[in-house]
Amino acid sequence: MLQLCIMRLCLNGITVAFGDKEVLNNIKFEVNSKDKVALIGRNGSGKTTLLKVVTGEQEINLDSKDTLKDKIQKTGKFEIGYLKQIVFDNDNETLEGELLKCYVDILSLKGKIAELENRLVGSPSASEIEKYQELVATFDRIGGYTYQKEYNTALKKFGFAEEDKAKKLSEFSGGQRTKIALIKLLLGKPDLLILDEPTNHLDITSIKWLEEYLSSYPKAMIVVSHDRAFLDRFVNVVYEIERHQMTRYVGNYSDYARIKSLNYEKQLKEYKAHVEEKARLQAVADRFRYKATKASMAQSKLKAIERMGNIDVPLDADARVFTAKSTPRIESGYEVITADNISIGYDKVLTKLSFQICKGDRIGVVGGNGLGKSTLLKSLVGKIPLLGGRVKWGTNVEVGYFDQQTATEGITNETVLENFMREYPSEDTENARRILGSFCFSQDDVFKNMQNLSGGERVRLGLCKMLRRQPNFLILDEPTNHMDIMGKEALESALQDYKGTIIFVSHDRYFVRKIATSLIVFENGDGKYYKDTTYAEYEEKMKESVGLDLQKNATQITATAKPCVKEEKVNEYQLNKERARRNNKRIKLEQQIADKEAEIVSLKSQMELPDVCSDYVKLLELQKQIDVATMQLDVIMEEWLALSEE
Repeated sequence: MLQLCIMRLCLNGITVAFGDKEVLNNIKFEVNSKDKVALIGRNGSGKTTLLKVVTGEQEINLDSKDTLKDKIQKTGKFEIGYLKQIVFDNDNETLEGELLKCYVDILSLKGKIAELENRLVGSPSASEIEKYQELVATFDRIGGYTYQKEYNTALKKFGFAEEDKAKKLSEFSGGQRTKIALIKLLLGKPDLLILDEPTNHLDITSIKWLEEYLSSYPKAMIVVSHDRAFLDRFVNVVYEIERHQMTRYVGNYSDYARIKSLNYEKQLKEYKAHVEEKARLQAVADRFRYKATKASMAQSKLKAIERMGNIDVPLDADARVFTAKSTPRIESGYEVITADNISIGYDKVLTKLSFQICKGDRIGVVGGNGLGKSTLLKSLVGKIPLLGGRVKWGTNVEVGYFDQQTATEGITNETVLENFMREYPSEDTENARRILGSFCFSQDDVFKNMQNLSGGERVRLGLCKMLRRQPNFLILDEPTNHMDIMGKEALESALQDYKGTIIFVSHDRYFVRKIATSLIVFENGDGKYYKDTTYAEYEEKMKESVGLDLQKNATQITATAKPCVKEEKVNEYQLNKERARRNNKRIKLEQQIADKEAEIVSLKSQMELPDVCSDYVKLLELQKQIDVATMQLDVIMEEWLALSEE
C-alpha cells in the first residue's frame, strides 16, 4: 500500500550570493517525511547558509521570471526545530521546569484526567466513564506514561545529575546550556529536526545515546556534522556541497565515501580515454592532412574530434589537503615515557595510573568528559603538577604538544605568514609559504589576519608550527576539533605516515579507529591500558562479552607497569601475506561494483530509447535484467563491506 508523504521540502535550483561572492549555485535539495539527511562539505562551503534558507532566515537570489514559491516548495504544514532558534525565556526557571515545557499537551491532559477522576468518586454516569476512558487512551497514545522516563534518560545520558533538575538555568555553564537546549529540541519532536554539529561538547557515551535516539526518531531531520562515525549510524541520504554545487548520495557516510571514490575513478578513466582518443585522431589527421589521397580521411578525423567536444578534468576531492610530511629530527630511545603510579588531578586526585609508552606506539586516550583525559596529557608535559608518583622520560625524547589553547593563544593583529615567521625567523619567505601551503594555507591564505581565522584554520596553523620542530613524540589533545571531514582525513594520513610516537585524546571515534594501535580508556572512575588493541577491536569485544574477555588482556593502569617487550616479528610474513590477499580481493570487488553499476546505468538508459519506452515487453525484460543486476550488486557490496570491516 502506498504511504502518502505528509511532509516534503524541495529547493528547486536555488542560488545565494553575497555581492559578487557566490555561495550556492543552482542547488537542488529535497527532504521527505522520515528522511535522515546528512549535509556535509568543507568549512565555509555554504552548509549554514543552506540551513538558513530552509528556516527562512536567508533570502535567495531570484531572476525576474522566478518566484519564491517556484524555488522553495513545502508540502504540508510542518514545524521546524533548529537548535540556534532555541532560547530560554527565563533564566530563573529550573532545568526540570524548562524541559516540562515540551510536554504542555500531556500535562494539560493529565490535569483534565485528575479533575475527572475527582468527579468519578461516587456514582459516575456512563458518559463520564466513557469520557474518562477516552482521555486515558489519548494520554497513553501521546506518551503520558513514558514522558518522565524520556526526559530523565536524556538528562542522565547528557551528564546531568538528579539534583541538577532543581537548579536554575542561570547556574549552568555555556556548554551545559547548549546541552539543555539540544535536549529540549529533541524532546519537542519537530516535524523537521535541524541539528548543526550536535556532537560538539559531547563525550562518546552521550554521542552513542544520541545516535540511538536519532535512529528511532520518527520524523525528518537534517544533520550537519563532521563526525563520520556518527553519520554512519543513522543517516540514509547524504548531500554534499562542493564548489558551490550540490550532489546527492543514497546511504550513510561510508556509502557516500565509497560511491564518490568509485565515481571519481570512473570519471578519471573516461577523461583519460577521451584525451587519448582525441590525441590518436589528431595524430592521424596530422599524418595525412597534406597527402591528397588521404586528405578526406584527415578531415573526417578532425570533424570527429570536433564532435567529441571537451570533457572537464574530474574534480579531485583531495585537491586541498595536507601534504606535510613530518619526520622526527632524531630518533628517541625505545622506551619513550614511563608513568609510575602517578596521581593526576588539580586539588583532588582524579585517578592513579601507571603505564609505559614505547617508540612507535600510537595511544588513543578515550572516555567520558571530566574523567581526566586532558589532565593526563597536561600532567605528562608538566602543565599540571603531579599529585603523586613520577614520570620517567626515555633518551632523546623531543615532545611536540598541542591542545586547543595552543591553537587560540597569541591571536595578534598579524598575518598567518608573519605569525609563522615570528616563531621561525630563520625561514625565508618562500620556504615559509611552502610549509604553510602543505597545511592548506595556499596563495592569499597566508595573508589572512590571525583574528579572522576560523577554528579549523587556527588548529591547522597550531599543528603546522608544532610539527615544524620535528618532534619524535606527539602529545595531542583533541587535534581534530573544528576541522572539517577533509581536514580530518588529511591529518589521519599524515599521522599514519609519521615515524615517531603519539599519544592523543579524541572523542572522534572514526579518527581513533584510524590512528590508535593501543588504548587508554577512562571509565567508571578508573583507567585501563589496552595494549595492541584498536578501537574497533575494543568496541567489538566489549559488545560480545561486556568487557570480560578484554579485561583479562587489559593491564589495570592502577597497577605497576611492566617494561615494554622489544619489538617482535610474530609471523610477520603470514600477516603481510594475508593483508595482501585481502587488499587484492578488495580491489577486485571494487572493480566488480563499478562494472555492475555501469551495467545498471546502461540498462536504465536503454529503457529511455524511443523504440523501447513504448514497448511493454521490452521494458519488462529490461526491468528484470535491472532487478537481477541490482541483486548481484547487493551481494558484491555485502562481501566488500564484510572485507572492509575485517
